[in-house]
Amino acid sequence: MSRPQPLPHDAPAFRPLYLQIKDLLVRSLEAGEWKPGEAIPAELDLAARFRVAHGTVRKAIDALAADNLVVRRQGKGTFVATHTEEGPSAFRFLHIRRDDGAAEYPASRLVDVRRGRAPAEIARLIDLKAGDPVVVIRRVLDWQGAPAVLDEITLPGALFRGLTRAKLAAYQGSMYGFFETAFGVRMLSAQERLKAVAADAAAAALLGVDEGTPLLEVDRVAFTYGGRPVEFRRGLCSTARHHYFNALG
Repeated sequence: MSRPQPLPHDAPAFRPLYLQIKDLLVRSLEAGEWKPGEAIPAELDLAARFRVAHGTVRKAIDALAADNLVVRRQGKGTFVATHTEEGPSAFRFLHIRRDDGAAEYPASRLVDVRRGRAPAEIARLIDLKAGDPVVVIRRVLDWQGAPAVLDEITLPGALFRGLTRAKLAAYQGSMYGFFETAFGVRMLSAQERLKAVAADAAAAALLGVDEGTPLLEVDRVAFTYGGRPVEFRRGLCSTARHHYFNALG
């Protein structure tokens, strides 16, 4: 008896039906068929639309909820997740916490907004070419009036045309809420890298520490639909009264 031959590398892989339905729902979300904060159709209606079993749609929506793309509300339905909501979801991308454990959302103090050209290192991380237009935002995050984080946020200029200091300062809400409502860019996931650095003169002045003070540097690349990188953020964090927190599992 001849031995079975291994599949070629380009052989199609089996993909469960519920994941195929999930992909179709993600396309609808990306296309803006249902806006952030809006309810999506009922599961039975979606099952009829895609001509699949109700249970298949339920598993697909469970997978969307696990990816924080939708939120189930008991007795109300399923809604497109949004960065404009208050509550625990507001802390999803905020990993710097007070040492005393208090769940306080920090105040954001804008330093400046400028336009420039992407350095080669940052361009590579957010899928741009070196020298492409970018928008750079600097802000300080204050807990109880005391500075703890200096953020420098670099965004693709093409996606954030019209972003000005005045518009950002006028928005009442989170930075990601502003990106979502003003520019239609949803931050869905992120990767972070941490290391210890010493405060230079500029960071020391803004954070109210001595030059050379140890800081935690948090580099973040945030992604939107399709795993497309749309933000590079470098946060310099004073850990005198704060720490980095990440829940696993």
